[in-house]
Amino acid sequence: MNLSRRDFTRLSALGLAAQLAPQLTPSLAAQSGGRKISYCIIGLGRISDHFMAGIQATSNSKVVALVSGHPDKAAKYADKYGVPKSSIYNYENMDSIRDNKAIEAVYIGLPNSMHAEYTIRCAKAGKNVLCEKPMATSVSDAQAMIDACKSANVKLMIAYRCHYEPTNLAAVKLIRDGALGEVQSIQSAFGFNCGAGEWRLDKPLAGGGPLMDVGIYSLNATRYLTGEEPASITAYAHTNPNDLRFKTVEENVVWTTKFPSGIVATCNTTYGAQMDGYFRVYGSKGWLEVNPAFIYDGLRLQAEYFDSKGKFVKVDQPNPEKDPIHFTREADHFSNCILENKTPQSLGEEGLRDMTYIREIYRSAGINMS
Repeated sequence: MNLSRRDFTRLSALGLAAQLAPQLTPSLAAQSGGRKISYCIIGLGRISDHFMAGIQATSNSKVVALVSGHPDKAAKYADKYGVPKSSIYNYENMDSIRDNKAIEAVYIGLPNSMHAEYTIRCAKAGKNVLCEKPMATSVSDAQAMIDACKSANVKLMIAYRCHYEPTNLAAVKLIRDGALGEVQSIQSAFGFNCGAGEWRLDKPLAGGGPLMDVGIYSLNATRYLTGEEPASITAYAHTNPNDLRFKTVEENVVWTTKFPSGIVATCNTTYGAQMDGYFRVYGSKGWLEVNPAFIYDGLRLQAEYFDSKGKFVKVDQPNPEKDPIHFTREADHFSNCILENKTPQSLGEEGLRDMTYIREIYRSAGINMS
């Protein structure tokens, strides 16, 4: 399905599409007089556990408050991170965080359909917001989140941790430096065999199936690898009607994106099989692959190309960093933006663009997003 000229122009203007990837620069160990930004963690699921562990390794961030509907879990994490009992909230009384001056930012690790509500509530409470991806479950909710944060004069960042991860950044740099010559095509995939009973299989909570969860990594990667915004998208989906896991969400989605330069990207995501998260880029002078590309550790960059002098170059660059370093870099960047009053690299408009393309993928595949 072709995006309208109006949609493409608007998205490109929002994201300065051609300049997106060169701006992907990490800012570890940011210092601002030794002060640390204080976070309230909203939702204490697996992703929040990784984020809180990552914060411990930063020089500019700390956990000072929690929001959870499970008192026992909240008490456990409060003990672990030294959070006072007076700074443990539930979902009914969390609006009172506006009165807790120790809280400067929130991290939202809730199911997808709750991102908009809690981002808006936190913005109204005067707190800067770092929200997990996907940003929301609709384009209108994503825009409402941006509007609420702008109205409250607080910062909004979407947790695209790969934007701050050195292996992904190294791949972008090779492409920008012209090592691969003229890029022709990109392949990417990410999926896993989702267990029954997961909230991810409940459309009212997740907003969709694997595209909303792990497929967004491939979608976003094709954009930062090319530095362009999609010109057209065509997609297909399939769900096994006999698999009771997929009553409300799709099982498989495949989509092809054509970019203005002519680069074509083909992506695949699934909840029905283990599918390593990777991308592979083919150019006129060679290729590169990051596999795995999107998980928390064990990333590896490989490439083969001919340099400007015609010399054959082979790259094999494993990344020894371990979980939760991605979350450390992410928290460090957002805290640094607050401390120095800078605009986050993966700001709300970045999440909005992906939501717009997800909508186009679903439309092309004949899936109702709402």
